[in-house]
Amino acid sequence: MEDSTNREVINFLLQRFKIERNKFDRSGVYAYTQRLLAYNSNKIEGSTLTEEQTASLFDHGTLPKSDDYYRAKDVEEMNGHFLMYNKMLDTLDEPLSGELIKKFHYELKSGVFKDRANGYAIGEYKKRPNMIGIYQTVKPDDVEQEMNLLMDWYIHQDVNISKLAEFHARYESIHPFQDGNGRTGRLILFRECLKNEIVPIIIEDANRNEYLDALKEYREEKSLDKLTALFEKEQQFYMEKCKYFL
Repeated sequence: MEDSTNREVINFLLQRFKIERNKFDRSGVYAYTQRLLAYNSNKIEGSTLTEEQTASLFDHGTLPKSDDYYRAKDVEEMNGHFLMYNKMLDTLDEPLSGELIKKFHYELKSGVFKDRANGYAIGEYKKRPNMIGIYQTVKPDDVEQEMNLLMDWYIHQDVNISKLAEFHARYESIHPFQDGNGRTGRLILFRECLKNEIVPIIIEDANRNEYLDALKEYREEKSLDKLTALFEKEQQFYMEKCKYFL
């Protein structure tokens, strides 16, 4: 019964996402999900924009008057996230691949002046080594191979919440891009839930520490227990929010 209910919810979401986006509807579940995912995913990475500011940027293309300065990078990345989400919807019929993930990254980062000025690869795998805190990630010369191995493994899986947790943890450990790995990774997570009739996952910034701790547990112990448990909690959060629109 639960699987049947999930399928109904996913089908509803897919229909509404398409209809509302084509009609430029900013009042339904498409717009709500755009704002929710963009706000939380960027906030996890240090964005200073609030939920209200995110909504204004998406709904009207403007920001409320403020006594504080707006950081250009935050605004550019928020707009990029909106575009990345649309790219994800446009390509749901395509199988997940390294090339498709690069397209997501391009939408997220192509309008970010700071990244371009720093010479970061946009829509391509990283050219310089990077780290996650004290942890080394895959070296640039090895990224292509590691991503291919990850994709080859993934396409042969019977996708469920545990497999998505493993994919996400491995993807974040590879850290294939110079910047924007978390945001692309969380978008892929949302996408693959939709494709596999799994209740989507949106990681809340309120659970940022729990999320980072779960990824740390994977890097150090190869355990997915915390990450899987968090994903299940975030499924409930998004499902409850979506019930308003059903």
